[in-house]
Amino acid sequence: MRRSVLIRFLGLALAVALGAVIATAVIATYSTSEKLQGEIDANTGQLQVDGQIYGQLSKYASDHPTWSGVDKLVHDLAGKLGRRIAVTEPDGTVIADSARMLGAGPELPSVPAATIDARNDGTVKFAGALSLSAVRKTTVSGPADMITTAGIGPRSPVFPGWGMTEQEKQESERLAQKAVDCFQAQGKMAYITSGGDAAPQVLIESSKLANGVSQMQVSKPGVTGSDRCLPPGLNAPSAKAKIVNDDEVRRATACLDAAGEKYTIADYDGLKAAEPTTKGAVSEAFATCTTQARSEALTPYVAPPAKLYLGAKSTFNVFSGEGMLRTAATALGVLLIAALVMIFAGRRLVRPIVALTGAAQRMRNGDHAARVPVTGRDEVARLGNAFNEMAEAIQRHDFQRKAMVSDVAHELRTPLANIKGYLVASEDGVVPLDGELVTSLLEETELLEHLVADLQDLALADAGMLRLHPAPRDLTELAQQVVLAHQPAADTAGVALTADVQGAATASVDSARIRQALGNLVSNAIRFTPPGGNVVVGVRRGADGYNLTVTDNGTGIADEHLPHLFDRFYRAEQSRSRSTGGSGLGLAITKHLAEAHGGRITVTSRLGSGSAFTIWIPAG
Repeated sequence: MRRSVLIRFLGLALAVALGAVIATAVIATYSTSEKLQGEIDANTGQLQVDGQIYGQLSKYASDHPTWSGVDKLVHDLAGKLGRRIAVTEPDGTVIADSARMLGAGPELPSVPAATIDARNDGTVKFAGALSLSAVRKTTVSGPADMITTAGIGPRSPVFPGWGMTEQEKQESERLAQKAVDCFQAQGKMAYITSGGDAAPQVLIESSKLANGVSQMQVSKPGVTGSDRCLPPGLNAPSAKAKIVNDDEVRRATACLDAAGEKYTIADYDGLKAAEPTTKGAVSEAFATCTTQARSEALTPYVAPPAKLYLGAKSTFNVFSGEGMLRTAATALGVLLIAALVMIFAGRRLVRPIVALTGAAQRMRNGDHAARVPVTGRDEVARLGNAFNEMAEAIQRHDFQRKAMVSDVAHELRTPLANIKGYLVASEDGVVPLDGELVTSLLEETELLEHLVADLQDLALADAGMLRLHPAPRDLTELAQQVVLAHQPAADTAGVALTADVQGAATASVDSARIRQALGNLVSNAIRFTPPGGNVVVGVRRGADGYNLTVTDNGTGIADEHLPHLFDRFYRAEQSRSRSTGGSGLGLAITKHLAEAHGGRITVTSRLGSGSAFTIWIPAG
């Protein structure tokens, strides 16, 4: 069963309304979630979470030359810590966003939480002495299970343990354990700190406080009692750190030399540093050279700078348990309102369609006068106007078809009646069957043959089967041939028939069809020009072609007849046309012949002054 347009329109509207309700619920729920999360952000505990996120991403930047593959870390941190995390390039291009797990993520906060730049981390500057003076001077206090460190750590882009291979890590851990065993054999408290991506360090007890808490310090050469237990290579940097440090020092010294700065090269556990000769005084040029050298040396080994955005958690439940009933009630109300509105609007839309359907059915049943009322200027109104125009054209063509059948019957009836009357009279002996009667019968037969030939030409033209055999021909010669062929008829009518031509006019035409078209025009001109009048056939060069003209000074044609002059069986003067034997098809055929050649026919006339018919034929 086919559904009505109203039902389909209603279903579509309800589907759109349902989608709007769901989208509104998603937006409202997410907006509420963001507001609640904004209040949570004010909690100081959130700062620790954000610091952890920053630390993890900074460590990733220092361990990888690009940000490729950071998506997993971002999504893992977001799921674990309940925060929305987004990392973008400096120009705002998103690198990773935990909110993208739901598709297109919401807008980012207007201000980034931090900028991650592993090249310019401030904890270690191997080309300068801004922080290296504190290296290896970390003091740790507290029980063994609560020991913490400060200074060089895993977030620093370059530190002694940075860039270690697995083999280097294993060797460093082995040496650290060997040192711990040595200290413990001497009765000293010792521990291994760091590990993972940082180089392991050995902490030894330096003294005890009054409350019994041990005060620890990093064990290194020069510390009392440390030299015997520290194996060579314990604090050696990784090969990768050494390469970066060498490049950094090379760039820094070159810059400092060019700037005329005085410096010395210090060695810290295998990592060198350029330090100012004047302790405690660092010039702006010195700081610029060391910072730039460090950034350039690290660039091939760490990820490029990126912006970190932190906000509400990206995953949320669209329909929570508390909001389910409210959401359902809202959806039902919106759907009900949409249904009422669409029923009202749908009826107004369907009403003219029903009228069109009824009119079309009446036309199918033969009522070609069926029309539909049209109001407004919308699409339905344009459809109604188009239908009325189509119905008008069908009615007009039907009228022309009936008129054509009537005219054909009339044209055939007259010569057939004449032929039958002569034959019956001859059979009854009233009229002798002599040469004069035979000639009259032949004339009537020729009239019938001419009518049938005209009807056949029109049928071929309507079917698009009117065949042409174009060839380069001189239109001047064709015009002269037409004049010569119709000269006897013109002499009989007392009309002067002449040709007005000027030189050759070559075009690709079917010579027989062009003579037929000109012949129809010349015959009509002779027929409607009184004795003593003139008919002129001319050939002139026109725009992109040639104009073939037939001009007379006959009775002319009234203006109201000109638009219908090329219709079939149309006669401006019915009585005179019938008396002269015209079929009413000549001009219609001439129009088709001109168009078949890619041309056109036009007419100008003034009643009582004559007419001028022009056939334009393209040159070529």
